[in-house]
Amino acid sequence: MNSSRLLPDLPPDGLPVTVVTGFLGSGKTTLINNLLKSPHGLKLAVIENEFGAVGVDGQILVRDGAEEIIQTENGCLCCTVRGDLKRALTSLYERRAAGELAFDRVVIETTGLAQPAPVVQTLLVDAYLAARYRIDGVVTLVDALHGAEQLDRHPEAQEQAGFADRLILTKPDLVSPEQLTALADRLKDMNPRAAVRIARQGDVQADWVLDVGGFDVSGVLDLHPGFPRYARPAVHSPGVESWVHRTDAPFDRERLELFLETLLEWYGADLLRYKGILSLEDDPRRWIFQGVHRQRSLVPGEPWTDGPRSSVLVFIGTALPRAVLDKGLEKCAAGTVLA
Repeated sequence: MNSSRLLPDLPPDGLPVTVVTGFLGSGKTTLINNLLKSPHGLKLAVIENEFGAVGVDGQILVRDGAEEIIQTENGCLCCTVRGDLKRALTSLYERRAAGELAFDRVVIETTGLAQPAPVVQTLLVDAYLAARYRIDGVVTLVDALHGAEQLDRHPEAQEQAGFADRLILTKPDLVSPEQLTALADRLKDMNPRAAVRIARQGDVQADWVLDVGGFDVSGVLDLHPGFPRYARPAVHSPGVESWVHRTDAPFDRERLELFLETLLEWYGADLLRYKGILSLEDDPRRWIFQGVHRQRSLVPGEPWTDGPRSSVLVFIGTALPRAVLDKGLEKCAAGTVLA
């Protein structure tokens, strides 16, 4: 197939993809249903990567034994995948290019026990998909009633929270205000860069879920205004944690690149998400650093305006090598004399 024929109808940076994740029973399907019914004016293609279709009414457009694509009343699509994610995304894209389907963004709902990393890495690493899709953000739902226990017992729940660009606390009516606040604070400890909202029955504004910009290299690093106020001694079991490095000293780019390469080689498996805005020596631009596990990028952003420059990096993962991060980044400062 001639791929050049398929590209002109794409947005300049590719079709946006939102990954919706969360532990079993957290309310993902309810949120998806609300998005499908919401009068947001967008045409969504929803991929559910487990058996059983999302409970929506509609006419089955395609049934080939591998997936079902269902047309909903407002023109959205629901695709239930029974196979490889790349195959499903490729199939949807080719059908869109051929005029068989109409949609302008994709929502992927993971299984409750899934780690979001493989989904994100598929979109980042695969050259075919990366040329046609872009990740807009990861939205994680947490059950207010069972969330604390799930975070204690299940690494998958911890990783889902750590990967998030948006966190939604569901079923708030089933717990006390004190329990809700405690869980929200715990999530802010684990992932200070993710905004948190409380929602009943998936009632969240569509643009808050679908216009995240979590992987947008031209964006800024969003940390919760209270951080590091929320970095209290943890009273729960060890798991996903966050670490932030701030400095007014510009980085030596060569040293920084070498350190990051070594860091990810040794500790990349434990690093779920990381992102930063960096000031580099003798460079007028902000530099945007981000990645998942061992896949990273460092690209130029907007020029610094008048005023002091500063860098901030946030790392989210398990068993973070805090001493290595602290000492290593300090040695990457421009003008530092290495012993």
